[in-house]
Amino acid sequence: MNLDEIQYDAQGLVPAIVQDAKSKAVLTLAYMNEESLKKTLEIGETVFYSRSRQELWHKGETSGNTQEVRSIQYDCDQDALLVQVVPSGPACHKGDYSCFSEELTGSETKPKENRYRILDELQTVLADRKATLPEGSYTSTLFQEGVDRIAKKIGEEAGEVIIAAKNDDPEEIALESADLLFHLLLILTDRQVPLDDVLDVLEKRHS
Repeated sequence: MNLDEIQYDAQGLVPAIVQDAKSKAVLTLAYMNEESLKKTLEIGETVFYSRSRQELWHKGETSGNTQEVRSIQYDCDQDALLVQVVPSGPACHKGDYSCFSEELTGSETKPKENRYRILDELQTVLADRKATLPEGSYTSTLFQEGVDRIAKKIGEEAGEVIIAAKNDDPEEIALESADLLFHLLLILTDRQVPLDDVLDVLEKRHS
């Protein structure tokens, strides 16, 4: 990145879109000035400029919910940043995984062309559960019990798929395969391995 190419607005600010590097969910929209961008690059964690307090703001400095920076890109006009991070907790001051938790349009208006959208949505939900660990959540319990418990569940679900296949029951195969995929995504989230990495391996093997 060439810092001299960044185009700041009249207030000396540039919008920074923060995205979870693992789940690809958009976490927040904040602003940086030249000093906060340099500080972000220096310490490897997000540092923003607070427009309300008019001062630098190191995300998570007091809450512990820091964001480890994995990459920073700028757009074709050099006037917006995309910051990919690994969050250590909720991004929103309300305690939500993402600041974009409210929905303007109903689910019935969402595009249907992406048949595998549910995998992206599950990644976002699981990342949320790992970050916030809400009480009473099945996935929170598994995250807290650790990788051994999650791995055991994967073994159990794989066995159920085998049994369903031996029974030659299409509906049962679909149901048990869904359970297996869910727990596979769970362990990927726990080990901080994005599904994109798995898909990249498959693509390389295919080619």
